[in-house]
Amino acid sequence: MADGPDSTPKPRRRIVRRTVRSLGALLAMLLLVVSAAVAAFAVHGSGTVDRSIRSTGQDAYWLGHAWVDGRKTQTDVDALAAQLEGTGIRDLYVHAGPYADDGTLDPALRPRASWLLEALHTALPQVRVQAWLGNVLAENRMSLASAATRARVLEGAEAILAEGWDGVHYDFEPARNGDQDFLDLLAATHSRTQAAGALLSVATPKLQPVTGLHHLQSSQWTKAYMRRVAGSADQIAIMAYDTFLPSERAFQGYIRRQTTLALDAVPADVDLLIGAPAYQDQKINRFDAAETVPAAIAGVQQALAGRARDRPVGLALYVDFDATEEDWASYRDDWGRTAP
Repeated sequence: MADGPDSTPKPRRRIVRRTVRSLGALLAMLLLVVSAAVAAFAVHGSGTVDRSIRSTGQDAYWLGHAWVDGRKTQTDVDALAAQLEGTGIRDLYVHAGPYADDGTLDPALRPRASWLLEALHTALPQVRVQAWLGNVLAENRMSLASAATRARVLEGAEAILAEGWDGVHYDFEPARNGDQDFLDLLAATHSRTQAAGALLSVATPKLQPVTGLHHLQSSQWTKAYMRRVAGSADQIAIMAYDTFLPSERAFQGYIRRQTTLALDAVPADVDLLIGAPAYQDQKINRFDAAETVPAAIAGVQQALAGRARDRPVGLALYVDFDATEEDWASYRDDWGRTAP
């Protein structure tokens, strides 16, 4: 005969009830922490915004792979040049990869690279064109712990420099806080870019907004690790989006906090850019209505208010194939026109 619904031994039922209660308490605690964080960021994003703080001409724009695989033409280059006229965009990160999991970089991925470089340098002589390269870091994907993989990554970067790109823009995700292999790769790459008179730019994760948070989420960096990464780079672009925050005001406060932390972590002789989400993709870790270009701009302006203007901070717009007219209007009206 099958056991009835009350046949579970009493000790086991007590364990189940205790486990359920413990999980419920833990969930309630997490919800309380998240709610408190959202409220704190919303408060941080409140107050006046100094709209006199504008671009100082060191902004950047991420461009998709269509620019190097043959889908874009001279007409697109001309349109891009017109779009960027009078703005603070100085760097273009053009997707030229990705690396394969073993670290190799297939030149067949960028058959129109030489044409693009000539076309952009002609149309936009004041703009630097960097190769956006990277891959997913995971046990079943790329591992920078392999010296052979790092060596092949360097070979790919050297090939990029030989083609005449103005810089290498690394985007390896997720680069974990404290990863020494990543630091070794950056140091080796930086020696190559310096020898070539080119830039090494790094797209980085967000800084931990609360001390100790990196122990729970190692993809958020400490200021100490960010400082070490910046020591082997010419430019840091913080991907300050995908935050789960539900409101523009909270996201604005988060950007203000990220900018303030970054100003302390990134040395003054390294370019600092804050990523702005000019894209709408309904990802599970972001709310499109909350993470906006206007909120990102306002957060940066709040962070810079009252500071000496001797340390410029740029905005990096992500990404060209999804940016809307509204995104560009916000950038131009609130930030992007260069100061006279």
